[in-house]
Amino acid sequence: MIRDFLSQHGEYHDDRYFKDLTTLKMGGHIRHFVMPDNPDDLKAIVAFLKSHRIPYKVIGNGSNLICGESEYDGVVICLKKLNNYIIDKDEVYAEAGVMVPALASVLARNGLSCLEFASGIPGCIGGLVYMNAGAYKGSMADVVLEVLTLKDDQLVWLKNNELNFSYRHSIFGDHPHWVIVAARLKLEPKDAHELEDLIADRLRRRKETQPLDYPSAGSCFRNPEGDFAWKMIDGIGYRGYKVNDVLVSDKHSNFIVNTGHGKAEDYLSIVYQIQDKVKDKYGVKLIMEVEKFNC
Repeated sequence: MIRDFLSQHGEYHDDRYFKDLTTLKMGGHIRHFVMPDNPDDLKAIVAFLKSHRIPYKVIGNGSNLICGESEYDGVVICLKKLNNYIIDKDEVYAEAGVMVPALASVLARNGLSCLEFASGIPGCIGGLVYMNAGAYKGSMADVVLEVLTLKDDQLVWLKNNELNFSYRHSIFGDHPHWVIVAARLKLEPKDAHELEDLIADRLRRRKETQPLDYPSAGSCFRNPEGDFAWKMIDGIGYRGYKVNDVLVSDKHSNFIVNTGHGKAEDYLSIVYQIQDKVKDKYGVKLIMEVEKFNC
């Protein structure tokens, strides 16, 4: 029954693994996996799963997600096929599955400033809105006008002032069953060459400072107010610390990377050790920026 319904509303598979769907390359088998073809199919799928009390998880590019090794006996809904965008004067409409680096590049070539700060973040619009991602003193809260949301089985637009944006947080973190479907972002005309040069410079800096040669989920911890998580991790001597195939990067100690066949239990073992030791030494509880699922 589940297979037949999902197949009618998207691309269905029963042979997917979280390790193949996340940038950290960890995680077990998924019993049901579907990529809806459009927002209406997404709405139908979610309504069906809720009415039958079938658990589900919505993902995008999986760039901020750590998943356990046990089988997930539910449905994973991947939004990568919701990848349409429309540029209209001083706004861009972008569906949740649009990859941010690609969109930032297109906008820059057209002399439109919006997403340069996020051009090196390997995530999609939905994921970046969900966590109010940011870099270089910019964040999604600065550019989002409103978000098309699947809420209580209806598609509704929520304006910026309704989204409760704060540091690495939005209202969607408080309402896990709401689904980000698309967003409208504000654009500002600027010189195309300057924007392209800025993006190129930031991508160069990213390559110089981040361990891009290993799978990761990006920064593991949020920065405490007025400080940096990596400094505290260095302060407890955990740069280069390793458990099996999971390593605290020598290049950037707020990145915990998978050097081979890393497991979520090893990743989280390091996380909990760091949290305990930082709390003992600095009196600060480091908060994970990476989302845990099925762990």
